[in-house]
Amino acid sequence: MPVLALSLPVIAGVAGLAVDGGNLYTSHNKLQSAVDSAALSASLQLPYDPTLSKGLVKSAATTMLNTDYPGATVQSVSLGTQIQSACVTAQASVNLTLMAALGIADNSVTASSCAGYNNLEIVLVLDDTGSMAGAPITAVRNAAIDMVNLVLPVGGSGSTKVGMVPFRGKIHLSTNVDGKTPGCRNADDSVNTTNTSSCNSVSAIQPLSTSPSSIISAINTLTASGTASGTVISEGIKWGNYVLTGPYFTQGGPASQFRKVMILLTDGETEDGKCGGEYAAPYDPNDYWYNAYYGMGVQNCHCGGGTTGCLNAAMLTAAANAKAAGVEIFCVRFSNDTNATAISMMQTMASSTPGTNDHYYTAPTNADISTMFQKIGQQLGLRLTN
Repeated sequence: MPVLALSLPVIAGVAGLAVDGGNLYTSHNKLQSAVDSAALSASLQLPYDPTLSKGLVKSAATTMLNTDYPGATVQSVSLGTQIQSACVTAQASVNLTLMAALGIADNSVTASSCAGYNNLEIVLVLDDTGSMAGAPITAVRNAAIDMVNLVLPVGGSGSTKVGMVPFRGKIHLSTNVDGKTPGCRNADDSVNTTNTSSCNSVSAIQPLSTSPSSIISAINTLTASGTASGTVISEGIKWGNYVLTGPYFTQGGPASQFRKVMILLTDGETEDGKCGGEYAAPYDPNDYWYNAYYGMGVQNCHCGGGTTGCLNAAMLTAAANAKAAGVEIFCVRFSNDTNATAISMMQTMASSTPGTNDHYYTAPTNADISTMFQKIGQQLGLRLTN
């Protein structure tokens, strides 16, 4: 009995180490996850609080931490060692039970994380067709500029680059990128010469750049007005892939060193104006016929036609080619309709985690465009260190 009495504290201590050690481990994992989210949330405020002097970064980190782990406290918020990054350290108390027998009544766990926007190459593939005119294209410009401000620090030389591919029925090259005359291009990449004046209505492709002013200047050319129209989404995706991976553009780095991201936004199905619907013309409109397919002599490729139509097939192929080249695709559908086929194809093109649609977004209203871009921005924040 005396031996047993002397052994009880030891037995209690061993049991306490097992039970309370598990509590500490679980609490640390929970805190680490919360701190990761806090760092991502904090990094979103860096464009507006680059020196942390306004308190916006710390406030964002604290709010997110309190949401994910009530009772945890932020110990410190600081700028990361990499450009456009923020670091958060937090602590949480863990109530111990059996280990109290050894005189240890409580303990705490600590976790740290840094998040930011580095080693990213992003191309914005944006629908600039007539149906986007007015408030929609204004919302797109504002959301795109916010994205640029988020990932490209003013005056910095970070490792992030941004480019842009506006599209209608064709795309527009303003510079001699491949030894051919600048202008609009057909689906086979040849120069479109059927109506060169309509090409001027299509905003030009902006190659990858680290200069915020260059990208923002290009974004501000989006007007969704002029003669060129149609919505040949496949051309936007295909040239977005070219901007990120070549061969016509060489500003991109190796896929092994950069996270290559395409953000596609469109308000409709892929079509050339002869498919019916709200913006269809009851005749053969010349401006529609000067698109990427008619320019190379193809006159029977008007509509998406479900999952078998030629334009939809080209769109799905272009997305598959981009993903095969290592490009991560986010899709934003600016629409409030419930076209199951169109939604399914956008979800198929998106690089979502299996079993989820975490790379597909729907923006039913103009105001939702900015919100969807912010959600994508949260996914682009990289967890750098722990």
